[in-house]
Amino acid sequence: MSVTQIRPNIDFWQERVDLAAAFRWTARLNYHEAVANHFSLAINDDGTKFLMNPNQSHFARIKASDILEIDANNTDTLSGPNAPDPTAWGLHGSLHRRCPHARCAMHVHSVHSTVLASLKDSRLLPIDQNCAAFYNRYVIDDNYGGLAFEDEGERCAKMFQDPKKKIMIMGNHGILVIGETVADTFNRLYYFERAAETFIRALQTGKPLRVLSHEVATKVADQLEAYPEQEQKHFEELKAILDDEGSNYSQ
Repeated sequence: MSVTQIRPNIDFWQERVDLAAAFRWTARLNYHEAVANHFSLAINDDGTKFLMNPNQSHFARIKASDILEIDANNTDTLSGPNAPDPTAWGLHGSLHRRCPHARCAMHVHSVHSTVLASLKDSRLLPIDQNCAAFYNRYVIDDNYGGLAFEDEGERCAKMFQDPKKKIMIMGNHGILVIGETVADTFNRLYYFERAAETFIRALQTGKPLRVLSHEVATKVADQLEAYPEQEQKHFEELKAILDDEGSNYSQ
């Protein structure tokens, strides 16, 4: 029986299932921060209506049916029943109002990306293939202003005007990753954390870094961006593992 037959009365069911799988894997990889991080996925053309995790729910327990449907233009969102986390609303509501190309957004405090965001120089140098994948494809926020309530969310959203740059290294905070689908965004999140880990561990050796040239790093980033179906295949395998284990993420 398909998931649409199981839950025919819930809109955007496949999108919910994908988002729930992303929450489960983020927890499994220890990229989450207790119950404090948040993901969203646009469900209308201009991106102002979106799905998001419920307030203060652990990623390891979120199911497709738990996920909230939010309207970024509804000023009463925080006073209604099942209101989202106010910082999630501030960051993701602002992002979806201002950046329709940000169909999916994932904000985490994963360890190595947050260490990178805590350095005075938060650039991710292209020292290997994973690092090179993000060459000239991120922005660095040097003006952290506290929790991401609405004013801070608006300020951050304004930094995503270049659609080629889909990672924000949030100085003194963590990272914000955007993409076209859940699979695309989760794949980017996964590889950025891997790249940040390689870079931080290389710095820890205290030895000189072997940094790729601008030309080679650009070539690698372009090649990986055009690599066919990798993000979808990656994500389908992750869902298959959850299914094989009997996970209830798709309920």
